[in-house]
Amino acid sequence: MKHRSAGKLTHAIFVGLALGALFGLFMPGRYEFLLPAIELVSAIYMNALRMMIYPLVFCSLVVGVKGIGSISMTGKIGAQTIAYFVGTTLLASLLGLFLPRLLGMGTGVSIELAESAVEATRFSSLLDTVKNLIPANPVAAFADGDMLQVLVFAIIVGVACLAVGEKAAPFLKVAEAVNEISIRIISVVMYFTPQGVFCSIASVMCANGAGTLAALAGVVAVMYAVMLAYVLIVYGGVVKLVGRCSLRRFFGGVMPAALNALGTCSSSATLPISKRCADELGVPNEISALALPLGATINMDAVSIAMSFMIVFFANACGVKLDLGLLAVVLLSNTLLSIGTPGVPGGAIASFAALAAIAGLPTGVMGVYISVNMLCDMGATCCNVLGDLACAVAMKRTVRLERRGTEAS
Repeated sequence: MKHRSAGKLTHAIFVGLALGALFGLFMPGRYEFLLPAIELVSAIYMNALRMMIYPLVFCSLVVGVKGIGSISMTGKIGAQTIAYFVGTTLLASLLGLFLPRLLGMGTGVSIELAESAVEATRFSSLLDTVKNLIPANPVAAFADGDMLQVLVFAIIVGVACLAVGEKAAPFLKVAEAVNEISIRIISVVMYFTPQGVFCSIASVMCANGAGTLAALAGVVAVMYAVMLAYVLIVYGGVVKLVGRCSLRRFFGGVMPAALNALGTCSSSATLPISKRCADELGVPNEISALALPLGATINMDAVSIAMSFMIVFFANACGVKLDLGLLAVVLLSNTLLSIGTPGVPGGAIASFAALAAIAGLPTGVMGVYISVNMLCDMGATCCNVLGDLACAVAMKRTVRLERRGTEAS
């Protein structure tokens, strides 16, 4: 019954996504008076999802770390997760740089460049991120929505609970209760996901219009094809070969999260739905509680593909030569910048501005990039969420094998 209900919800989300896209395209003029109401429903839906992100992440991670049972195993799960995400992000950046270069994308294209006052993400901000991992004020970390600081604080509290032992039992009971309450609230919100996705995608399409959809259609279409191939080959291979899970079961189980990510363009807002999908795929809370929030924060494979595609496209269109040395710098910079890109709509704009400066592109390319950023965001967010879930499914097997080896020794 649960799988049948999940299947109906997936179909409903897909219908809401398709109808919202069509409605958004035809809304200007005749139905534009409905836009405030649609934006209101979209905002309420997004706020309802975001409302439970941080309580769910914190409590689920604390309970998960305690459930792992040892500090060393917690470190192994975290190390495996980070290694997976950094490796796949490097691969995605490499693919995004060299494939459009081989295809000659942007060569002979003439584009109008408009100045855009977008402040680039400073490259030194990565060092600031590392320096500020431990929150001086945990309450401010929750209030400001700093996911990395919340993750680190939750891991510290969870490890402390392991060290304290039985004396931490009352706190853990509260954390377990809040975790269950969060899951129940998210389960209710999920029933309204089709309506929320409809309104979210309708407002996006209305803002961009058919003209924006037609502009740069070729590069966006190829980019989506590459992202799809990346999902099927890389993530599908990880799920099948490492996780030993059938692709039909995996993609069927994660479809609600994928469609929500496509409609909302936010991996952070999709996190509660991703958690529920992972639970239904049998991923233990000890793994999903750490892997999924980390993924929503640092797994930006598709953002790397999108930014690399656009860098090569604009370089060819503007006559900027990218030699192998500069490509290597762009590759490393893209990997680091994409890892630091926030999992929210439009989060890649400032990172792309920094990458464009590193590649020596004229500042006017930002006006063109911004016009198609939302289209790039839709596919990229969907791809990233699938990558988070593929990691969790794979670690379901690798962590279990490590535990057996530990017990055997």
